[in-house]
Amino acid sequence: MSAPVCIVDFGVGNRRSVEKALAKAGVPAVMSSSPETIESSGGIVLPGVGAFPAAMERIKALGLDVAIRNAAAAGTPILGACLGLQLLFDRSEELGGADGLGLIAGEVVRLDAPDAKLPHIGWSPVQWTGNPALADEIPGASSFYHVHSFVAIPRDTNVVVGWSDYGNRFASVVAEGNVFGVQFHPEKSSTLGLRMLRNFGNICERAS
Repeated sequence: MSAPVCIVDFGVGNRRSVEKALAKAGVPAVMSSSPETIESSGGIVLPGVGAFPAAMERIKALGLDVAIRNAAAAGTPILGACLGLQLLFDRSEELGGADGLGLIAGEVVRLDAPDAKLPHIGWSPVQWTGNPALADEIPGASSFYHVHSFVAIPRDTNVVVGWSDYGNRFASVVAEGNVFGVQFHPEKSSTLGLRMLRNFGNICERAS
């Protein structure tokens, strides 16, 4: 790719783990909180651990929301992981609510799991729909490591390319154009998680 992938550094979350996983997957990457670096990158990874409102507040304070939207509009591939997936959406109801990046239409709500404990922590299989690029060489119903209490509800369910179950079915993988999101942690999902990061690297190479 012409430029490395940029891991968005907004001061919270598991950025170092993502950086190490991308390196292990053979994907050149840098970590940055610079809007200019984000906009000029060959791809963007938006990690995240914690609460949606606090994350968006930090992203906006650094001016990274504008940079991410500009990059998305320019066709730069973007991958949101865990909270990063949720931040791609219009809004979340978590902790009184907050607006997101608005790259995928829909909202984030508390996971409806009446017979299960929250947060959902552990390995859950993902059932793919179709043949999404993120799933190249990943068998159907492969398990990935999830840690979350909230899930995204896309306005258009056609953007969901992978479903998982915990109490009820939820969107585990989404893809709309050059914007991708996974509700799990690929950096904590062993060999198949690394394969997915390599797949994202391949998407970035094709887009460059």
